[in-house]
Amino acid sequence: MNNNRNNGIIGENLASNYLLEKGYSILERNFRTKIGEIDIIVKKSNIIVFVEVKARSNTNYGFPYESVNYKKQQKIIRTAQNYINFKGLTNCQYRFDIIEVFLKENGNKINHIQNAFWT
Repeated sequence: MNNNRNNGIIGENLASNYLLEKGYSILERNFRTKIGEIDIIVKKSNIIVFVEVKARSNTNYGFPYESVNYKKQQKIIRTAQNYINFKGLTNCQYRFDIIEVFLKENGNKINHIQNAFWT
């Protein structure tokens, strides 16, 4: 397994645990369609949250959130719309978050960006 994929798995696990600690309920992990994938889908206070997780061991190539460009956002939005339709959640509120996970030897850091982008 390559290092980026391994970091991604670790990051998603840390993000999931973080969200659970913050009172979110996990509905799905790695929801996939032909269009794309959503890392984590959670619910809190009747709001469905579609979460993109980006894990990095350094910022040599920028901050993790910077890799969620317009094209990636559009794929996530279309995949989320697919999920909403599939589950029949037409009367729900939802938002798109990014969780940055900084993997460090002396302890990991999580940065939760709520409402990171909109439809």
